[in-house]
Amino acid sequence: MKSLLLGLLISSVAMAAELKVGDSAPLFKAKTFANEDFDLAARKGQWTVLYFYPKSETPGCTKQACTFRDNIKAIRDQGADVFGISADDVAAQAKFHEHHKLNFTILADPDMSVIKMYGSKMPLLGMSKRWTFLLDPELKIRYIDHSVDPVKDAGKMADLLKEMKK
Repeated sequence: MKSLLLGLLISSVAMAAELKVGDSAPLFKAKTFANEDFDLAARKGQWTVLYFYPKSETPGCTKQACTFRDNIKAIRDQGADVFGISADDVAAQAKFHEHHKLNFTILADPDMSVIKMYGSKMPLLGMSKRWTFLLDPELKIRYIDHSVDPVKDAGKMADLLKEMKK
């Protein structure tokens, strides 16, 4: 049992280490907070901020979402859009989106398939780590932040976009 648990932890770490800057972003489909279909492949030709967060309506996740809400213009002015994703279901995401008057799309990943694909699953927990990916118009990963500050993430992404587009 101990070796199985150790193996799971090692494979989780290995999975997280797989994605790196320059890699193609794993393509996925998910449901939005409005129960509409989202397909990352449709974002080709546009910059994309994809941020993973642990759980809707928790303090850090709320701060992060509200900071993206308040800074969305600076990001969209750079030709990008923001998509948040957590393991919450569509109903929880809809409540979170409405409660905080979010002006960008959040995605539901209750089976954690996307979270696992991007390597952000917390070992032994049904939640994602707080990671942010910046994808270029070719859907290549241009930046990965594994040490996200929820209050500074939106501003950091706006600044990175501005710098990368020079």
